[in-house]
Amino acid sequence: MSKGLEGKVVVVTGASSGIGEAMAREYAKMGAKVVMAARREEELSRIAQEITAQGGEVEYVACDVTKEQECKHLIERAVERFERIDVMICNAGLSMRALFDDCDLSVLHRLMDVNFWGTVNCTKYALPWLQRSRGSLVGISSVAGIHGLPGRTGYSASKYAMTGFLDTIRVENLKKGVHVMTACPGFTASNVRFSALTADGSQQGETPRNEAKMMTPEQVAHIVARGIRRRKRLCLMEWEGRGTNLLKKFFPALVDRLFYAVMAQEPDSPLK
Repeated sequence: MSKGLEGKVVVVTGASSGIGEAMAREYAKMGAKVVMAARREEELSRIAQEITAQGGEVEYVACDVTKEQECKHLIERAVERFERIDVMICNAGLSMRALFDDCDLSVLHRLMDVNFWGTVNCTKYALPWLQRSRGSLVGISSVAGIHGLPGRTGYSASKYAMTGFLDTIRVENLKKGVHVMTACPGFTASNVRFSALTADGSQQGETPRNEAKMMTPEQVAHIVARGIRRRKRLCLMEWEGRGTNLLKKFFPALVDRLFYAVMAQEPDSPLK
């Protein structure tokens, strides 16, 4: 697997924790030159120091992906340091947990700003460099981007939007050699759940799901690396994603009922 990323310049957003941090650490071990981006500069600095101490090559940039100029600066810093970009991973994300009936619309706007517009902003400035390197553009989506996830209205909407955007970028770049992949982890033990927004926009603070049964960020990082090496277009990681993708084609109403039943079983579920 390391042969797929060795010597490559990989930019990862949302790299201060969870899946993004795991990607930065794992890909540096594989020999990639990693550029980490997130809002929390102190955390980025700490992680970068640890990667450097282990012999990795890393740069970090404080970046709010909802701000176009900060995304432009991120790409400029990456090119200034490493002179190219081979992989752009749009991982920065925000979740939510509330019924649409109860949800303030500002919550949905925030989800779209981070999950969708964050991907668009980074892609805009990374794409010319990916075209030069015939590299990979990766969006970290979700099973919620395959089928509507009840209680996660804004999250599903933003991930569907990401998928549509990436699919279109793929088609537009068919003759330019850019690989575009949508990666869909299942429920993952990462901090994104603790910062998930509730109906009024406040942070959830704790997860209702059992982390012991979730994927680890390191598992996700390795599966994504394999997908990049194989230049896959859709990377489904667990039976939930693969099963949803298959069943939805033939039994969409059944998938609706299954999703409702599963999400209604969560502790303190907003579903009745």
